[in-house]
Amino acid sequence: MKNPHPRIAIVRLSALGDIINTAVVLQIIHHHYPHAVVDWFVEEAFAPILESHPLLHAVIPIPLKRLKKTKSFALLRKTIATLRACERYDHIIDAQGLLKSALITAFLKGSVHGFDRKSAREGVAAWFYRTTSTIPYDISVIRRNVMVITDALGIPFEEAMIATKTPVFPLDVLLQSDPKIALVIGASRASKCYPKEHFALLCDLLPYPCHLVWGSSHEYEDAQWIAHHSHNALIAPQMGLKELVTFIAHCDLTIGNDTGPTHIAWAMNRPSLTLFGPTNERMIYPTHINRFINSPSEVNIFKINHNDFSISAIDPHSIATYAKELLSC
Repeated sequence: MKNPHPRIAIVRLSALGDIINTAVVLQIIHHHYPHAVVDWFVEEAFAPILESHPLLHAVIPIPLKRLKKTKSFALLRKTIATLRACERYDHIIDAQGLLKSALITAFLKGSVHGFDRKSAREGVAAWFYRTTSTIPYDISVIRRNVMVITDALGIPFEEAMIATKTPVFPLDVLLQSDPKIALVIGASRASKCYPKEHFALLCDLLPYPCHLVWGSSHEYEDAQWIAHHSHNALIAPQMGLKELVTFIAHCDLTIGNDTGPTHIAWAMNRPSLTLFGPTNERMIYPTHINRFINSPSEVNIFKINHNDFSISAIDPHSIATYAKELLSC
């Protein structure tokens, strides 16, 4: 890529954790192409975490969930018109590798790059791409995200691109706050959730107040139960995505399930401890301050067992020991 002012489209629609783990590429792109114009196509529910990002030209929300729920032809026609109205891109990159993300690229003008048939999560998506990357599916998702985009743009991949990143999202305010720990108690599936009974015990084992981060009415009920059964648990307020980034960035440690809010800590260069049951550390980028604990189950990342509730076998005392080590770093 020789154009010093390339127009680039990134298609990464969902989920929140995947968007967080992809956004590191923005600083990599602008390091090599300071004048690049980058647009991001994202599921509308997650657009707020990207809006006003200084390294993005535009965030284009796509209402896929609303389309699926309402089956509105008018909304579908409006969405397609929005995509077709975009200016031509020098590079369109599908960093998701699903049929739905590939279909979005089909309505944009420009050459499309993505994972090849064997590397994509849904191999049929590769039919929509002009060029492809061969990237093993079983490596870290963060490496995969970075590698498919750097390959598309002709940027040689180096591990330091990820290891030396600056905080991924801008902070509107910097606060002085008392020591605190964030506990992310929810996840997209029940099998990924650490039991509330274990969380209550964990809170009492930790040295700082534990703020329970929740995102749904069911999670709020669990937070109430934990707070009632622990003397060291506080229910965090309801927060939007930008507020959540600010909150996590000001916590001394985040402990949580394999889900987006937990991954924010890594993105913001803050300590974290991720708990895995049916998934494993492939979902994160471990560092000396971003660690993980796996359950005893054998994980097949090519066929995730969503009925694997082995996360409950992780001992709260083991989590507390790791947490205290991270807090002392």
